[in-house]
Amino acid sequence: MSNYTHKKKVALLVTCLVDQALPDIGVSTVNVLRRAGYDVAFPSAQTCCGQPSYNSGFHDEAKKLARRTIDIFVDYEAVVLPSGSCTTMIRKEYPQLFKNDPKYYYLALRLAKKTFELGEFLNKEGKLPQAEATEPKTAVTYHDSCHMCRMLDLRDEPRQALTAHGYSIIEMETSDRCCGFGGVFSVRMPEISNAMTADKLHEARKTGMKTMVTSDPGCLIQMRGLLQEDDDLKIEHIATMLDKAG
Repeated sequence: MSNYTHKKKVALLVTCLVDQALPDIGVSTVNVLRRAGYDVAFPSAQTCCGQPSYNSGFHDEAKKLARRTIDIFVDYEAVVLPSGSCTTMIRKEYPQLFKNDPKYYYLALRLAKKTFELGEFLNKEGKLPQAEATEPKTAVTYHDSCHMCRMLDLRDEPRQALTAHGYSIIEMETSDRCCGFGGVFSVRMPEISNAMTADKLHEARKTGMKTMVTSDPGCLIQMRGLLQEDDDLKIEHIATMLDKAG
């Protein structure tokens, strides 16, 4: 269980994709955190974390956005994101961006230590519900996003969050195969990107599951984009699934 004896105030860094395209994920993230006992703050001055600029090689622009993010969030007790890729940007790339700037390097390290992806945060804080052993399970399959499993080494945490909320997981043969999104990769090489997505959707269908869950909004948008209108496969974000489970 958490070592905090007071009601911990966490900040939601909602990410650009959630803010602009998938606001329901932000709402679900807040609902899940509040049910877990947290006071959730939403700093309205937040903007992009800088990842698109960073991945495109525009590091000066990325630094401007990173400084703004650090200034806004560094004094909160914890920062939670419904995105493994943006969590990776803050945890792994911010310190690299400011390695020659002592002030912001120190602040970046401070922020990195208390920035978490949603499923990871619930695990770390011991705030997962204890599902009854006899409780009927809803089966889903889970897609590991590249940033989460390869850069943050977060594989078990989202699965534990799902199972604790009453879901069972039927694994794909290679759940960590890239979905084809890759941020700007999907824009620069759309044919290759879409072929990778088609392979991922085929793999999900082979499990027999009707729902594939992911922790990254980018992966979700990419995979939903290739679904047919009458497709019986659904792609859902982990926050939405945890919120539905109550």
